[in-house]
Amino acid sequence: MPSDPRFRNKVFDSGSIGAYADAYVSALSEALRAVDKVALKEAVALIETAGLSGAHIYAIGNGGSAAIADHLCCDWTKGTHVKGKRTIACTSLTANVPLYSAIANDFGFDKVFTTQVEFFGSAGDILVAISSSGNSPNIVQAVETARVMRMKSIGLSGFSGGTLAKSCDVSLHVPADNYGIVEDAHQALMHIMAQFMAHRRDRG
Repeated sequence: MPSDPRFRNKVFDSGSIGAYADAYVSALSEALRAVDKVALKEAVALIETAGLSGAHIYAIGNGGSAAIADHLCCDWTKGTHVKGKRTIACTSLTANVPLYSAIANDFGFDKVFTTQVEFFGSAGDILVAISSSGNSPNIVQAVETARVMRMKSIGLSGFSGGTLAKSCDVSLHVPADNYGIVEDAHQALMHIMAQFMAHRRDRG
């Protein structure tokens, strides 16, 4: 049986909760500052282009990353909506639990995202793949399927970046060795992009 991934976490100063919090916040800030800003610009360009063209964005993730995928779709759609402008259409492929569980039951958990990408995706659409390790098989397989279907992919990864950082079209890699730091940074990046795009859409 595989060990709990939490044992991969870098542990900070645990002498007190205050010391732990200070070290955690410092590590989070450092990790966010290390994200490639050119890649961030490329990710925003892909999303904005999809919004203008009517292409669809699909988001995937496991565990905490699934929650980020759901939240991302809320903020990138509703949070950037401007009356009279085409909506950025974004759907989380973790959200339809009956479909998700039916695929897992019938085809295997590794296929829960690949199958949905095949069901719904089209050339020109975007897949946002979120995996802290960058090595989740169902995430990596979905990115490869998206490539075959001529979809673009944006990968949010952590730790070493894993396969995801190498296989996606745009890599937003958070170089941190702690799941909490990586997930918090991914959540922050999602909000940064949402607010930046909303401001640009509001202005023009």
